[in-house]
Amino acid sequence: MDETLAQLPKAFDGLTVLVLGDVMLDRFVYGAVDRISPEAPVPVIAVERETAMLGGAGNVARNVAALGGRAVLVGLVGDDAAGRALAAMIDREPGLVAELIVDPARRTTEKVRYISGSHQMLRADREDRGPGDAQVLLAAFARRLAAADVVVLSDYAKGVLPPAVVKGAIAATRAAGRPVIVDPKSRDLARYDGATLLTPNRHEAAEATGVTGIDDASAAEAGEAILAAAPALQAALVTRGAAGMTLVERGQDPVHLPATAVEVFDVSGAGDTVVATLALALAAGAAPVDAARLANLAAGLVVAKLGTDVVTAAELTALARSDHGEPAEAKVADLDEARGIVAGWRARGLTVGFTNGCFDLLHPGHVSLLAQAKAACDRLIVGLNTDASVQRLKGPTRPVQSETARAAVLASLSAVDLVVLFDDDTPLSLIAAFRPDVLVKGADYTVETVVGSDIVLGYGGEVLLAALKPNQSTTALIGRMNAHS
Repeated sequence: MDETLAQLPKAFDGLTVLVLGDVMLDRFVYGAVDRISPEAPVPVIAVERETAMLGGAGNVARNVAALGGRAVLVGLVGDDAAGRALAAMIDREPGLVAELIVDPARRTTEKVRYISGSHQMLRADREDRGPGDAQVLLAAFARRLAAADVVVLSDYAKGVLPPAVVKGAIAATRAAGRPVIVDPKSRDLARYDGATLLTPNRHEAAEATGVTGIDDASAAEAGEAILAAAPALQAALVTRGAAGMTLVERGQDPVHLPATAVEVFDVSGAGDTVVATLALALAAGAAPVDAARLANLAAGLVVAKLGTDVVTAAELTALARSDHGEPAEAKVADLDEARGIVAGWRARGLTVGFTNGCFDLLHPGHVSLLAQAKAACDRLIVGLNTDASVQRLKGPTRPVQSETARAAVLASLSAVDLVVLFDDDTPLSLIAAFRPDVLVKGADYTVETVVGSDIVLGYGGEVLLAALKPNQSTTALIGRMNAHS
């Protein structure tokens, strides 16, 4: 197991990321499309719901907070309803504070996306791209720099990061001895010289360098060209969508990281998640290659979600663990930890199975049931009754083995991916929390008598009744042991 990636998110707590950049309001309009307009050959969307959230540099800051860091956001808004909505959202975000400069002469940048199913149909933008007041922006940045562990410049070319602001912010950050990460928009990547790390996507790198190939070698060539154009830049991370990422550091061989997402629902905001993860990882002392590897995992998580979403430290830790293996004891998790692990599985398109029981004195019948359950899914969760729960169900002489011992034995089995203890008489709350694709119990039940079957069948899941091994039960085993004592 690579312990480094699994442990990194734990170090994010208490770190402060200063984000300077283009703040915007992201609106999402969801609805159904089932007809074409009679007025013109365009689809008609029947609006069902609308949501709004922080976008652009605001989404970088929101990701920092979700990952357990503290985000300080500096940007521009207009004296308008969108700007006030942004300020109100920031006030509601734990771990996020902001210094928003109000410019009455400009509109707050606002993007409205229309979505049907999992498909984005149209985006409508309201924005002004004129440069902001460099002195005012740099003064606000300077006021916040001393408390920062790392700086992010989030450039969406809306006016917050003209050349004078970029140059001043990088110089101040370097003088303070802090790393600075730039998510660029300009084709002139030399303007970001002096930064620690630059994160252009494939198209931005191609426009800046003229290297248009899509293979690993072309990505490495583009990264080298970026470093050549910016002599004081330490590294370039070229994000390549479905092809993953390529990290080029001075004096190091290029590192190519394959994409981790199995299914992609929405790439909106994925770059913001990458930058936030990189920033926190570097602030925590990670080497650039480890920071890039963790950011690559985060990207795989976020593109599997719909809309401009965030990744949590629990999700990222879980995904790092599951990708690199984990000793048996790490398979035992509480409910909150398990939610993060399951989210990581689902982000990669893996099917989730669930079964439950006391599993006191594990016998061949248990092993057979677990093997059948695992064969029906990609990842298997076992809900395990606590000692108190077993006593209520089986009597005061049970369990024979403690919950800790029973969990350790289960976790050592290759068929079991996760063990979660529950104190109720039934695992109904776990089933509702995990929403397994497959619910498994022994064939001594019927589908109707399996606890939670109505929930699972209700959302389109499957209930599997596993074949039983004859003459196998813990009660009978204990009876035979007592008869010989």
